[in-house]
Amino acid sequence: MSKFITYLNTRPVLVADGAMGTMLHKAGLLLGVSPERWNLENPDAVRAVHKAYLDAGADLILTNTFGGAPVRLERDNLHEQAHAVNLAAAQLACEIVGDRALVIGDIGPTGQMLEPLGALPYADAVNGFATQAAALVEGGVDAILIETMSDLGEAVAAIEGTKQVTSLPIMVTMSFDTKGRTMMGVKPEKAAETLWGMGVALIGANCGRTLSETLEAIVKMRAAVPEAVLMAKPNAGLPHTGDGELVYEVTPDIMADYAQQFVAKAGVKIFGGCCGSTPEHIRAVAAALKTI
Repeated sequence: MSKFITYLNTRPVLVADGAMGTMLHKAGLLLGVSPERWNLENPDAVRAVHKAYLDAGADLILTNTFGGAPVRLERDNLHEQAHAVNLAAAQLACEIVGDRALVIGDIGPTGQMLEPLGALPYADAVNGFATQAAALVEGGVDAILIETMSDLGEAVAAIEGTKQVTSLPIMVTMSFDTKGRTMMGVKPEKAAETLWGMGVALIGANCGRTLSETLEAIVKMRAAVPEAVLMAKPNAGLPHTGDGELVYEVTPDIMADYAQQFVAKAGVKIFGGCCGSTPEHIRAVAAALKTI
């Protein structure tokens, strides 16, 4: 049995980390520069973020590879270094985490639309996700998280690509941010039925507009597939501009309160934070959930 499944089966609820991009921008990463670039060029900054979340009480630390798919790395001329970028990210996280928590290989969307709506062939998407997953596995991750998906077809492609290169547990979360659906019109119920039917270890929702909307989506996923193992990793609300920078409206105390609601109302097994969340948010969440 994998280390991840052991954690899942023996602990009431697991705490995932918070935002990576939010923290790296505070550390000086310029807007428009791929956060993944710093896995190679500023590894100390990435290590510092992982350590901050680990010290805050996170059980799961995600690699700095949300935009690590080769086609997405083309935006910053990093696609030829896709393997190195993802491998380094996994190694950095494992180095900091040691035996204190689990390292989760993070896979986000390609940023392109699949055929026939877009120009990206399905097979190319599968191959790209396989390349990314293989490097993360080589780097020592304990499981793979496919997150922030809007297109169900792309989520399936990511699952297929990952399964080509590893038997590690796979988690999949989608972002329900458009009137209760994903940007591509996918309902939580449909996502739950399709994704759980593919034999993954866990499904759920992340990102989104508000914690209440994400909670509603998770409740619908629970109703659609009662036996599913669920995860939620919502944003710290919607940002607004304050003193020349983005400010997120959800405080650590508010997020901790919602974390308890996600567990009580939908039985989520994993809760963490997405955009705008910080180690302070995760510390509050960990304190609230680890009393369960």
